[in-house]
Amino acid sequence: MSLVNENKQSDILVVIPARGGSKGIPQKNLRALNSKPLIYYSISNALNCKVELDCCVSSDDDEILLLAEKFGAVPLKRKNEISEDSVTLDPVIYDAYIRMKDARGYDYKYVITLQPTSPLLKSNSLRQAILMMNDSNIDTILSGVNDSHLTWKKTSFGFEPNYEKRVNRQYLPQVFKETGGFLITKSEYVSESSRLGNNVTIYPLSKKESIDIDDFEDWNLCEYYLNKKTLLFVVTGNNIVGMGHVYNTLSIANEILNHKVIFLVDSDSQLAYEKITEYNYEVYIQKTEDIVPEILNLSPDVIINDRLDTESNYVDQLKAAGCTVINFEDLGSGAKKADLVLNAMYPEKGMISNHYFGAKYFILRNEFLYTDNLYVNPKVSRVLLSFGGVDPNNFTERVLKVINKECESRNISLVVIVGLGYQEVNKLKNTYSNVEIKSNVSDISTVMRNSDIIFTSAGRTTFEAASIGVPSIVLCQNERELTHFFASQENGFYNLGLGYETSDVEILDTFRKVLNHDVREFMSSRMLDSDLKGGKKRVMKLINSVIDR
Repeated sequence: MSLVNENKQSDILVVIPARGGSKGIPQKNLRALNSKPLIYYSISNALNCKVELDCCVSSDDDEILLLAEKFGAVPLKRKNEISEDSVTLDPVIYDAYIRMKDARGYDYKYVITLQPTSPLLKSNSLRQAILMMNDSNIDTILSGVNDSHLTWKKTSFGFEPNYEKRVNRQYLPQVFKETGGFLITKSEYVSESSRLGNNVTIYPLSKKESIDIDDFEDWNLCEYYLNKKTLLFVVTGNNIVGMGHVYNTLSIANEILNHKVIFLVDSDSQLAYEKITEYNYEVYIQKTEDIVPEILNLSPDVIINDRLDTESNYVDQLKAAGCTVINFEDLGSGAKKADLVLNAMYPEKGMISNHYFGAKYFILRNEFLYTDNLYVNPKVSRVLLSFGGVDPNNFTERVLKVINKECESRNISLVVIVGLGYQEVNKLKNTYSNVEIKSNVSDISTVMRNSDIIFTSAGRTTFEAASIGVPSIVLCQNERELTHFFASQENGFYNLGLGYETSDVEILDTFRKVLNHDVREFMSSRMLDSDLKGGKKRVMKLINSVIDR
């Protein structure tokens, strides 16, 4: 091929030096890094930096030169005398520069050394450094990384500090370490012995971009970064729907170490925003009517929706943008188009590929994973009422009215956990002086483990209770909760159906039945048969299989 493109009138030459031999990592420049040869990344960076330039690869290896040409660079076979281990880069770059300049018939303004051992360098960093050269009197720009530390030097007297005063790193004078990213210099300073002009400056790179591959540890680190994806959790959490979706996604996020995690909550989820912020995750709140552009603006690779039912148009837009879509607790039309759907709480009518439902896919919070199972005491001494963050039907007050006298007569203490959205706290405190009322409970697993019976609605609390085997009586808050098939007699629950259709007599009769030790032992054993503590592992295995496709 011709050494230069005659249609180009570039003033910039990029030279990529790539020897065939490498002692640290054999055949380093040809090895596949995240499925592409290492030499690919430097060529791609040069050709995609949105600046007109000529790009050549200088090598003594024919296979490297063949691949370089396929990737769009000019191959230059290096002379034997400048291919030895002891030869520095200066004569190699000078040789390539002279040959490329002679081939095109006139000089370049800048010569850029771009080393293949910096695959994480961004094209935009290279572009910005070139623009700096154009807009200044700089002769040479080197890529560097801030390496300010408390350092010591060895002298004939022992070790002595390189600093006058011990201060935190941010207060130390900035010291930059050269990286192999790039060296941009005016062509007049390129010779067989140097590439540095009189006025030299440093272009600072991020720690990630500055990684130079010298050994397999560096290689593995680059492989990690190149495989790293952006996962966006789109979540709902407020006084109406509660905070279960938030805790579910936080449990998943805490298991993800190899990818970037971001959260986006809808415009009605200020509570969710505040809770996620407490965990120090990057989180945004919806600002416009259409959430899709806000999602895509965050450039996610994978979108995990935990916001109840999605529509097909919503999922279509996400997949059209190239995103992988994973949905939780989704019975909407969008569920049929998602890459993975996990419904621990809702049954599905048919068999759909990549849809998994049932209690074995419920994700428990860590506190329940490490809580011992309940020992079923012969006598009931403590009853817990926990009807969710809002309790829209105020079942808390109603059940207290029904069972309070029975509990007093049997010397049973009553504990109530109320959520952020519950409005009747003061009324309860004024009416039931014998009841312990808790809010914003941080150790709910301990409270539940110390209870003999739980009254709750058919939400996530049923799974948490079952995971440690606490007998539970369920009152459903609405029609949707009737579809939560886990809270059934088969799994150890007394489910009384819609609470507002259940009589006080039925509630009290059921409570009296569950006071029986044999009944509670049977309920607890049924609950523990579900093996809920293995749910997170099963879910993460499915999620990771989709992310890693």
